[in-house]
Amino acid sequence: MKVIVCGAGRVGFNIAKRLAHQHNDVTVIDQSPELIRKIGESLDVQALEGFASDPDLLERAGAAEADMIIAVTWSDEVNMIACQVAHSLFEVPTKIARVRNQSYLRPTWQNLFGRDNLPIDVVISPEVEVARSLARRLEAPGAFEMEPFADDKVRLVGIRIGENCPVVDTPLRQLTELFPDLSITVLAVVRDRKLFVPAPEDHVAVGDSIYFAVDKTHVMRSMAVFGYEEKEARRVVIVGGGSVGMFLAGELTKGDHPVSIKIIETDHDRAEFIGDKIPKSVVIQGDGLDSEILREAGVDTAETLVAVTDDDEVNILSSLLAKRLGVLRTIALINNPVYGPLMSSLGVDVYVDPRETTVSTILQHIRRGRIRGLFSIRGGEAEVIEAEALETTPLVGKNIHDMELPKGVMIGAVVRDGKVIMPRGGTTFEIGDRIIIFAMADAIKKVEELFAVRLEFF
Repeated sequence: MKVIVCGAGRVGFNIAKRLAHQHNDVTVIDQSPELIRKIGESLDVQALEGFASDPDLLERAGAAEADMIIAVTWSDEVNMIACQVAHSLFEVPTKIARVRNQSYLRPTWQNLFGRDNLPIDVVISPEVEVARSLARRLEAPGAFEMEPFADDKVRLVGIRIGENCPVVDTPLRQLTELFPDLSITVLAVVRDRKLFVPAPEDHVAVGDSIYFAVDKTHVMRSMAVFGYEEKEARRVVIVGGGSVGMFLAGELTKGDHPVSIKIIETDHDRAEFIGDKIPKSVVIQGDGLDSEILREAGVDTAETLVAVTDDDEVNILSSLLAKRLGVLRTIALINNPVYGPLMSSLGVDVYVDPRETTVSTILQHIRRGRIRGLFSIRGGEAEVIEAEALETTPLVGKNIHDMELPKGVMIGAVVRDGKVIMPRGGTTFEIGDRIIIFAMADAIKKVEELFAVRLEFF
């Protein structure tokens, strides 16, 4: 597949890296000489310096033969025009653009992105995606990952195993015997920084991080099995009233059981604006690193503080200060991946990397076959993929016991006619099944082949 990536920042770099690793023909365009030099030296891609919306540059990049253009520069307008040029002059089949300015995405202008206007097939708004991701983490305190699959009937959950976990050293195969009515499949374990797919006789140990697929209605029960019995957060302090903070507050206050929200924002005008837009929240104008402001926001009685400013250091420090003042749990937005491995040792309970959220959303539309959902794990070490079984899918009619799945692959759940089925040896796949699969990076191509749409389907 030939792909043009517009933008060599963190998201563009990671998309290009993963596509190149899987032997796609990738060209990256960016106006920064430094970023172009870095990506050209680091990856097996063609790197071109210039504006991504320049028709001559797109022609040099091979747009006439491209299967897809992914526009993720810092400029919404450049991203949109690059897609327009790719469509109008080069007839590129698939166009993906990152759009940050929410004015473009208002329901009033819902016809803006279409073949007759701006022909963009997939519009990605990182701030909205990150806010939703944060809201899901607040549903299950203690989870560092919480992603929906199969129309949110299945959740991928990531947790750390603590000393209070009651099933430490218990073989995973025994979980089914101990909890026969619990719909859960442990997909992967991280131990000593190594990610692996566990065998039935493997067990979880204190200090492990694990990922499991679970029926959404069983999330809280599954958390309790691993020692997390806290209820959903109902008192939340948000540090940072930017797009992410405001969207998060909006998500939390619109549910059936609204959450008590207090938002700390440094800018006076922005604080007033948020107060008007989110009337169910309390907005405090001040510094998230000021102990008195944090006390005024009630961190000593709050269950969770979520720090989502544009400054990683502010997010980390305000989280640590809030923990000292008595907040039960902290979540920090971290843009620089260098900080990621340090978060747990520093005392930040959960961190969110918006880059990973954006990359996962984009990869969902790149993967071949009937891919309905995707989430990237640990910077691309593995992916959780939701795929639809068609008439020509090799899995149809076979049961798990008789199949030879590729190494590094595990079936997490099957959704059939709206019902969640946790896979066992005798589970047989049927046409129309939505199958949630965990795959290590080197097995992803084989998973794509399993769900490829063959010609006889048409």
